[in-house]
Amino acid sequence: MPPIDHLSAALARIAPSRTNAMTDRAIALRAAGRDIISLSVGEPDFPTPDHVKAAAKAALDANDTRYTAVAGTQALREAAALHFHRDLGITVPPGQVIVSAGGKQAIFHALVATLDPGDDVLIPAPWWVSYPEIVRFAGANVVPMQTDAAGGFRITADQLEAAITPRTRWLLLNSPGNPTGATYTEAHLAALGEVLRRHPQVLVLSDDIYAPLRYTPGAHATLSVVCPDLAPRVLTVSGVSKSHAMTGFRIGVAAGPEWLIAAMGKLQSHSSGNPCSISQAAAVAAFAGPQEFLADWRERFRVRRDRVVAAINAIPGLSTPVPDGAFYCMIDAAPLMARFGDDEGLVMHLLEHGVAVVSASAFGGKDGFRISFAADDERLERAIERIAAALA
Repeated sequence: MPPIDHLSAALARIAPSRTNAMTDRAIALRAAGRDIISLSVGEPDFPTPDHVKAAAKAALDANDTRYTAVAGTQALREAAALHFHRDLGITVPPGQVIVSAGGKQAIFHALVATLDPGDDVLIPAPWWVSYPEIVRFAGANVVPMQTDAAGGFRITADQLEAAITPRTRWLLLNSPGNPTGATYTEAHLAALGEVLRRHPQVLVLSDDIYAPLRYTPGAHATLSVVCPDLAPRVLTVSGVSKSHAMTGFRIGVAAGPEWLIAAMGKLQSHSSGNPCSISQAAAVAAFAGPQEFLADWRERFRVRRDRVVAAINAIPGLSTPVPDGAFYCMIDAAPLMARFGDDEGLVMHLLEHGVAVVSASAFGGKDGFRISFAADDERLERAIERIAAALA
């Protein structure tokens, strides 16, 4: 008989989220009386818009506190379809949209519903920390595709062609990306599409949750719009957490082929059931209500980005490119590795000096760290001063 504390093989294949772990560590140190500035979490510091909060309050007052359809209310699926069309250029019927408890749940359900042991999933690195863990939980193989700052943190068509095998089931794309802020242009996606046409067994997960937070001119580019013939095998994931400062509401949305949305709904019916009814009402207001505030938020994030990039590049041993979107900087610290051993040693040194960041190795990278500039100007300035002092 196994011991009472025996854990499943699936759980043993994954590690806890290292971004959450660093955030929790910073919270614990603050609770112990330490002055810690956390730049480890990807969460807008702006308040949730008033019209969104009003919608949540109205739902409570109306006793809208019951079960909804597993895949989301009809009102929210329609509002999400509006968002996909208005903001991403994707025309999709509400029946091909599913609402989940955050974008992470949508990604989890899509991969777990479609992967078998022996399947391969291509993931450009540096990657969002949960991508490889979800793949491993499903029993499939992570195939890293390394990128670098010189290449804009984007995979190339040749790189994709070389990585695909008969076992390849998914390609994961994130634009703008976490942790790099890199975006894929229409030309980049068109080149990748040419490769994908030759490999019809490959599905594509396009994580576009940061699309409203882009700082480059022109429209956002996404694969199912650039290559509409590939749309029947593309799942596009979005949500309200980043664009509307609604991380705690836990609402994500995904649009894709009918068979995949149905499969995700089948799994969701047993994993969680419907997302929170109050959060869904708030998300309807987020997607269908005023969007003008986003221009102001983008500009404020852009100003912060430029200040942080300039300040980091002025610190000896550190360098970072200018991110195209999201609110992260992926910082190279390779010249400092002889001093600290590895990037985990470096981030622990910075934590001792009062700044919480996340190592590049947590994202499948190396010799550096990620910071979030979704913090007010005063905290960012003090954090950069502490980083500079810690490395002096």
